[in-house]
Amino acid sequence: MSDPQPRIHEDALPGHESRLEPKPAWQPRFPGSGRLAGKVALVTGGDSGIGRAVAALFAREGADVAIVYLLEDDDADETRQIVEAEGREALTVRADVGDKVQCERAVGATIERFARLDILINNAGEQHPDDDITDITEEQLRRTFQTNILGMFFMVQAARPYLGPGATIVNCTSVTMYKGSAGLLDYSATKGAITAFTRSLSENLINDGIRVNAVAPGPIWTPLNPCGGAPEEKLAHFGESTPMGRPGHPNEVAPSFLFLACEDASYMSGQVLHPNGGIVIGS
Repeated sequence: MSDPQPRIHEDALPGHESRLEPKPAWQPRFPGSGRLAGKVALVTGGDSGIGRAVAALFAREGADVAIVYLLEDDDADETRQIVEAEGREALTVRADVGDKVQCERAVGATIERFARLDILINNAGEQHPDDDITDITEEQLRRTFQTNILGMFFMVQAARPYLGPGATIVNCTSVTMYKGSAGLLDYSATKGAITAFTRSLSENLINDGIRVNAVAPGPIWTPLNPCGGAPEEKLAHFGESTPMGRPGHPNEVAPSFLFLACEDASYMSGQVLHPNGGIVIGS
């Protein structure tokens, strides 16, 4: 199969972390304790941002990691080196999660390399700011839903035959699902769908011993924001509206994914964690 290409490309997404200034902080902040020893994790959008921080932290905790990414070969290779520097094995797979066949290929490559799959992290996503709903093109709307929610369905469908009792799925939703976002209408709508998907999938899989949870980050400094078309005046004040008065970094979000993926959260399923700078939201 040929390398994936985005069906539309209205902006600079998904964006190079290697070109981003200042650099997001992805580094794990504490020594590992073996909480994922012997596990294999697949992380979509694993080349940069939150995905890179998750891959790095999972590797430190003992997991081998399959890094699924769209286009940024340099970022993906850097994440591979980060995982390997932690003493774990890494696999990079170019795939568009909005394409069912490519999701099947990504999971197949993971099984071929590691012979198992214990943790699925559905992190890949895209956003396209628009202040007026009439500016959202049909192509953009379809693409945002294709990546952000259909991609999760496709990845779970591909992974399901390999997920046994004790396996975990963690989806990335967003604070925008809970508080809304006037300039991210299609993105916020997909995040609402992801939260409902998480809760429903938990009910669907819980009797098979598979836990499903989600993380809803607030404003996190990743390539998604400057490369997703956000105007400079908004970027200059990105995250200042949170109670903490600043954006978060990927390594402040990754521990939520770790907690939900490991046995520390063995009595949790269908839940959402909120690393969002102190924003108080309803459930």
